[in-house]
Amino acid sequence: MIADILESGMLVSFGFAWPVTILKTLSCKSTAGKSLPFMLIVLVGYVFGLSAKFFRGDLNYVALLYFINLLMVLADTLLYFHYRRLERAGAAGGPKGP
Repeated sequence: MIADILESGMLVSFGFAWPVTILKTLSCKSTAGKSLPFMLIVLVGYVFGLSAKFFRGDLNYVALLYFINLLMVLADTLLYFHYRRLERAGAAGGPKGP
């Protein structure tokens, strides 16, 4: 029980960072300061953590926190690819816009 509380504390702490970075990406419309390798490593880490919960049969609120964090990192990663594509199109002299 205490292990679940501590693990959920870690996930909530990490989880607070993702909405902030997603909002920053949306407001700046840029990949500046983003690291794709970092986001992919974190994404894989959350997949491993969630998978461990499934394999142990330990599907509780902590597994939900892993899933929520995974979705936020996935959203940030998709935004990275979207804005990176726009940045490359702009650098190549192509049309800008959504």
